[in-house]
Amino acid sequence: MDELTGIAAGVPFVALPPVSPGPDTPIVVAYHLLDAPRTEVAFAAAVPLTGLNAWRVYFGLPMSGSRLPAGGREELWRLILEDAVLNVHQHVTLGALAEFPAAFAAVRDRLGVSEAAPVGVLGGSMGGAVAQLVLADSGVPITAAVLINPVVRFRNTIDALSAIHNTTYKWSAASEAVAEQIDFVRRAAALRGAALRYITGADDMVEAILDPVAQVVPALREVGATVDWQVVPGMAPRVGRRARRRRGPADPARRRGRSPGGGVVPAAPDAVRRLRESSHKSHRPDTPASVARDTSE
Repeated sequence: MDELTGIAAGVPFVALPPVSPGPDTPIVVAYHLLDAPRTEVAFAAAVPLTGLNAWRVYFGLPMSGSRLPAGGREELWRLILEDAVLNVHQHVTLGALAEFPAAFAAVRDRLGVSEAAPVGVLGGSMGGAVAQLVLADSGVPITAAVLINPVVRFRNTIDALSAIHNTTYKWSAASEAVAEQIDFVRRAAALRGAALRYITGADDMVEAILDPVAQVVPALREVGATVDWQVVPGMAPRVGRRARRRRGPADPARRRGRSPGGGVVPAAPDAVRRLRESSHKSHRPDTPASVARDTSE
């Protein structure tokens, strides 16, 4: 069976088929980065999860890919510089959450997948924030979540990215409300229904990514979640590599996958094991480290 592409309730998607499709075949919903790979097509090519006997559905985010604002990326950057949170990121993240139920229902109907089939989420960077929002707030039961270089504490990420660009973001009551909803250290209990795996690059941004992940993992354990944190040597989005060139290497303890307290982050069961068990297959999916490479935009 070939991959499927289309529009589901206004949301562009790519769907990669399982080996053995059926009504109870698991389905994984994936959200791309805002840096490369910055579209559903590019993310499907970068992280195809080959060998996982599940439907892999890659949704395009609002204000990206085919849904860039009139004026393209130039206009997008103008909006970011004017107010990154209220002009862009709230629409990307909370907009994706708002459109998820209808888009997911439409795709599930088209693929012939029942409501009883296991559901997983996958996301990278800002798409990782969306994946966590879907888990926390969509009302759809999620079995497993894999978060690659994810935005965990929105305010930390915005402040760190602003510093990279030698500016300071001016928070308002409206933008603070967005940050509150995308603070999964504070909202850890909302994520505990799924098995979670956080994957970061050893060279990723400390304040924007590594510190928040180091905080959310123990917070999730405290509320009884199944969670682990894997560190991939040499993996970082392009903005992370630019930041490291400007600011020097990350803390050596974090480069070895250690938490700020000095303890090695222990490996927990694979977050997608439940999906693999549901599919009754033993194939190993592709490594998510490929998300770091540039692909077709």
